[in-house]
Amino acid sequence: MHTRRRGSSGSDRPVADEPPEWSDVDPDAIEERVVELAEQGHDPSVIGMKLRDEGVRGTPVPDVKLATGKKLTEILAEHDADRDLPEDLRNLMEKAIRLREHVEENQQDSQNRRALQNTESKIRRLVDYYRGDELDESFTYSYDVAVDLLEQ
Repeated sequence: MHTRRRGSSGSDRPVADEPPEWSDVDPDAIEERVVELAEQGHDPSVIGMKLRDEGVRGTPVPDVKLATGKKLTEILAEHDADRDLPEDLRNLMEKAIRLREHVEENQQDSQNRRALQNTESKIRRLVDYYRGDELDESFTYSYDVAVDLLEQ
C-alpha cells in the first residue's frame, strides 16, 4: 500500500465444500476448544493456527468454517468471547504506539517517523471501515485513545 514493491504471492487454499474425511471432529468440540483458547487470551489468527497444528483431542482441524459451518469470529461472538477491537486494528494500534515511543526518543529518525505516518494512515482507513459495525459512530483515532483502549 505504501511502498513501490509488489505484493507477495502465496499459495491459495484448496477449494472444498466439506471437511476432509481424516478430520472428523465434532463441531461442538471445536466450538468448545475455540472458546477455551479465546479465554486463554489468544487472538483469532492464533486460535486458527493452534486448531490446525494441535487440533481438538489430537485431530487437526484444517478449516473451522468447513467443520462447523461458522467462521471463527462468529463462534467467538456467539459465546461472548470476542474482543472489543478487531484483531487487525489492535495490531496496527500496538505498532503505532511502539513507533510513537521510538520517534519521541529518537527525533532524528525520519524513516520511522514516515513509518508512523503510514501506520496511522492505515489505522484511520480501518476505523472508517469498522465505524458503525464494530466501532462507535463517533470513534476517531488518536494516540491517547489507542493507549487507553489497549490498556484495558
